[in-house]
Amino acid sequence: RYFLVGSNPAETKYRVLKIDRTEPKDLVIIDDKHVYTQQEVRELLGRLDLGNRTKMGQKGSSGLSRAVSAFGIVGFVRFLEGYYIVLITKRRKMADIGGHAIYKIEDTSMIYIPNDSVRVSHPDEARYLRIFQNVDLSSNFYFSYSYDLSHSLQYNLTVLRMPLETLKTETTQTQQESFDIFEDEGLSTQGGSGVFGICSKPYEKYVWNAKLLEAVRTAVHRDWLLYIINGFCGQSKLLIYGRPIYVTLIARRSSKFAGTRFLKRGANCEGDVANEVETEQILYDASVMSFSAGSYSSYVQVRGSVPLYWSQDISTMMPKPPITLDQADPYAHVAALHFDQMLQRFGSPIIILNLVKEREKRKHERILSEELVAAVTYLNQFLPPEHAIIYIPWDMAKYTKSKLCNVLDRLNVIAESVVKKTGFFVNRPDSYCSILRPDEKWNELGGCVVSTGRLQTGVLRTNCVDCLDRTNTAQFMVGKCALAYQLYSLGLIDKPNLQFDTDAVRLFEELYEDHGDTLSLQYGGSQLVHRVKTYRKIAPWTQHSKDIMQTLSRYYSNAFSDADRQDSINLFLGVFKPAEGKPHLWELPTDFYLHHKNTLSLSQTRQSYTYWWTTGVLKHLPLPYDEVTCAENRRKLTVKKFHKYEEEIDIHNEFFRPYELSSFDETFCLAMTNSTRDFMPKNVGIDPSPFTVRKPDETGKSVLGNKNNREETVLQRKTAASAPPPPSEEAVSSSSEDDSGTDKEDEGAVSQRSTPVKVTDTGDNTKITENVVQSTKDVYGVNLSDIPSEDDLAIYARFVQLGQSQQKQDKGSQQFCSKHPLDKVINLIPISSFSQDNIYEVQPPRADWKSIEIFHAHIQAGRGNMQPLGRDDFLMYREYIRNRYM
Repeated sequence: RYFLVGSNPAETKYRVLKIDRTEPKDLVIIDDKHVYTQQEVRELLGRLDLGNRTKMGQKGSSGLSRAVSAFGIVGFVRFLEGYYIVLITKRRKMADIGGHAIYKIEDTSMIYIPNDSVRVSHPDEARYLRIFQNVDLSSNFYFSYSYDLSHSLQYNLTVLRMPLETLKTETTQTQQESFDIFEDEGLSTQGGSGVFGICSKPYEKYVWNAKLLEAVRTAVHRDWLLYIINGFCGQSKLLIYGRPIYVTLIARRSSKFAGTRFLKRGANCEGDVANEVETEQILYDASVMSFSAGSYSSYVQVRGSVPLYWSQDISTMMPKPPITLDQADPYAHVAALHFDQMLQRFGSPIIILNLVKEREKRKHERILSEELVAAVTYLNQFLPPEHAIIYIPWDMAKYTKSKLCNVLDRLNVIAESVVKKTGFFVNRPDSYCSILRPDEKWNELGGCVVSTGRLQTGVLRTNCVDCLDRTNTAQFMVGKCALAYQLYSLGLIDKPNLQFDTDAVRLFEELYEDHGDTLSLQYGGSQLVHRVKTYRKIAPWTQHSKDIMQTLSRYYSNAFSDADRQDSINLFLGVFKPAEGKPHLWELPTDFYLHHKNTLSLSQTRQSYTYWWTTGVLKHLPLPYDEVTCAENRRKLTVKKFHKYEEEIDIHNEFFRPYELSSFDETFCLAMTNSTRDFMPKNVGIDPSPFTVRKPDETGKSVLGNKNNREETVLQRKTAASAPPPPSEEAVSSSSEDDSGTDKEDEGAVSQRSTPVKVTDTGDNTKITENVVQSTKDVYGVNLSDIPSEDDLAIYARFVQLGQSQQKQDKGSQQFCSKHPLDKVINLIPISSFSQDNIYEVQPPRADWKSIEIFHAHIQAGRGNMQPLGRDDFLMYREYIRNRYM
């Protein structure tokens, strides 16, 4: 037998799984559902060790031996022989959301379960194992023990705010014991000592190991089930005068119709599209971690292939194979299924930003635009006008080639209109200052305003042909616009507007470029070819050679390695299941039949051509159906009651881990990318605000970078100086480009932003110190070593004389005799109006009724309620007019 011993982080509670190794092809797992203490599990393992020794009394022949230490179970898989267990053996913390850690899988281990004595060998087992392991689990797979990564932050926090009465009724219906995934966020009962923990079912579209856990989902306790997502996760710290704001970017890649660039295009028969990725940007104040007390905001947008039956034939070995429509779909059946999914998850309006080319000499990309317009027009006939799908076509390639148009300016206009329609999520009501001094843009903001804050209703769906380069730039501009609104909603900026070349936007741009590179490598086989700097037209001349190399890398990957990667993905996701008597995976001429189930069997139910949405969705719009309180959604929740002193809901111990020996060098919050350390200029006199526009050479990375980076920066400045400055987004002239140290093209698919920068070259350190230390003339505008002029000395002497005259007092009025000679000159009198004013106590002064009346009138005026003028007001106004004009 194999024994899996799992524990909580504090190692105070344990569970044990027993896996039978005598079955050659079946998986037999026993979970006793008992929670052990540390002492009990030691005694259990001791008895097992003693009972399994070959000879009593021989310590050398132990009955138990540790096979592997792991951080979680990815799942169980079987090919043609017995089952394997896939374990996570290395992890790395990538982000933190409200005290809930998000980890990246660094390494895994596959262990064959059946014993060698019962193993039935198969000649093709090794080949299937090699194909399965071709999916690199150490590359961009993420998990969390206590936060549901498959859902958005808005969904997770909406579940937390369910009515208490609903939770009490659900507790009685819970079948099995369950831990709370929001362990610190329980809802207190009124007058009792219990709290309720809520766990929702994961959204399986974005879970990549759902099929691997299928065999054990009902047999083991849910704490053993660890759901992983594929995509991207990055987090950076934005310091606003020392206040830590965490900016997090999470991308969830769909596991439905997943694959590589040319082999997966369009949609399948169930409405799932290729390269579908949900990107969520989360902003929160890290000084308060709790979900119930902290300030959290998020914005979600989606990318995905055009939802039609279309493909490209790669057998021609052309860089751009011709686009062909595979099936006629006059009633937009596939598009209807796809947009129905989006209405359920995001609500309305659904906004489509189509970036494909509109004008071409040879009809290529325009085929998709024409079909998509026809599908959207047909579907909108049956939707209410206020919930209709909004279609925005924009030929981004044409605008990029034009010298008169600025691509990002036009994208910024689109982004503003999109964010105003969808709104964004924030878990706190509007601040009072925004009510007193409302911003015009803020009042026009859409979404749904509730008592606890704002909800995002609807989503932007961006696509080009590949959904890589153009799409990433468009999503960055929309995300930048939403980031300004998020910062404004948290009271961090005075206007919902952000400019380029500020520390905040540079940090956000680096996150988005890492995000784009990672998604591009997963789907296209290379990093981004065109970046934000390319569309700003400030990219260095060295960037063109890198673009060519990325294009060649993408072409090579698509031509030679994509087929093997597609086979691996099909096997990993359970799309293809090996079986005796069936053709092998490598013998199939195509995987079309695997992804389109209607080719193998006819569906018994036919969807309506007119009422193409799911029943109940339309009634709750613009709110998403998945987030409303109804019986169907309540069935997806598991509720458990805890005592308020239980260890599972102690957020302090969970986050700070006082029982572990920790090192500052390994602390995640110190190692993550920091706007002050990595982006703010190192000059002493520079404004530390991350919202101040910097010169392109003013960045922390140019100081910390190595010699090659600094030389490349100088080259970039010289190159940009010879070209006229292009107009920027907020009419800020950009005469040169950003420092090359902020680019991440050379770092591959995995973001290394969490690695602290260490300078090892002694010579460079000396130069850096010389650059940082500046004279007082440069910093303060004066040279303190110069002798003051006679005029300055006269002004100072007059100032001293006035000060001495102010301090003169009648000696007879002094109530005590001063013993110190300085007491006659210096007499410090508190100028505060507070009767008690010290570091221990403050007693505010009493305000008279007239001051209170003036203050209340000021508040009412801020709300728009003006008081009628009295007789004294008219007399005062008449006196003012007489003195002013007569």
